[in-house]
Amino acid sequence: MVTDTGMKKISTLNSLKSVNLDNRLITDVGLAALIGLTGLTHLDLFGARVTDHGTSFLRYFKNLESLEVCNGSITDAGVKNIKDLKALTLLNLSQNAKLTDKTLELISGLTALISLNVSNSRVSNAGLRHLKALQNLRSLTLDSCRVTASEMKKLRVTALPNLISVRPE
Repeated sequence: MVTDTGMKKISTLNSLKSVNLDNRLITDVGLAALIGLTGLTHLDLFGARVTDHGTSFLRYFKNLESLEVCNGSITDAGVKNIKDLKALTLLNLSQNAKLTDKTLELISGLTALISLNVSNSRVSNAGLRHLKALQNLRSLTLDSCRVTASEMKKLRVTALPNLISVRPE
């Protein structure tokens, strides 16, 4: 099992493009060890215990196309460190129950996004308006949020006609 200490060894693999750290033993310290891997295009921190502080290290990964941070420790403050990752096409922030409509406002500039998941958060119908700029969005998952299927349908029909997959339906 890889731990924060093991991340130092991984950090020497400069040609890495994809790292999957779906592991509760990885924390902000382990993520910080990877900042030299600026060529990463995929970073999966699904189970890692990364906090808002740890998201500050994401700014080193400008080439990221896919990011998953689904551990429950991220708030809107941490999303501020994600909003400038303009190459992102997939963003999964599910399981972060403290995320609010502010998160959708912050990521509204990530216009390359094709897939967005902010399930199990406090996102509401009111926040959906921030997604209108995401014209490339094909998949939007907001399960167990404060959104209704009717508002999701309205967003799809009026602002995001390219959406193929919408949850809740």
